[in-house]
Amino acid sequence: MAEENHPKPQQNLETTKPKQQEPTKARFESYKNGSYSGQKAHFPNPAESVNPDPATLRDQWRFAIRQYSKWYSHAWGTAILAGGAFFALGWFIKGGNPLPSKKDDSQHNNNPHPDVGK
Repeated sequence: MAEENHPKPQQNLETTKPKQQEPTKARFESYKNGSYSGQKAHFPNPAESVNPDPATLRDQWRFAIRQYSKWYSHAWGTAILAGGAFFALGWFIKGGNPLPSKKDDSQHNNNPHPDVGK
């Protein structure tokens, strides 16, 4: 009963971990030379061994064009909406038109030529 209340001393963590092999100089040299003969990479969707028939390629091409067109139009729509939102935010913060090229004529000086009259 006394043993249940006392925690057991922890084991040395180094002895419980699996030992990893240290890379050797020869292994690094084989990487440099490009002659490493390790495992071949396995891809989840390997390439087809033959080209598909023209009808399939045509359908795939049409699908890709539709997808691209959809993404392109969505991107432009998002950009236009964001521009309008930022313009409205600027108008709200400034209390008027935020574009400096659209100032009222009443704010300009009445003297059209600043050098005349000196």
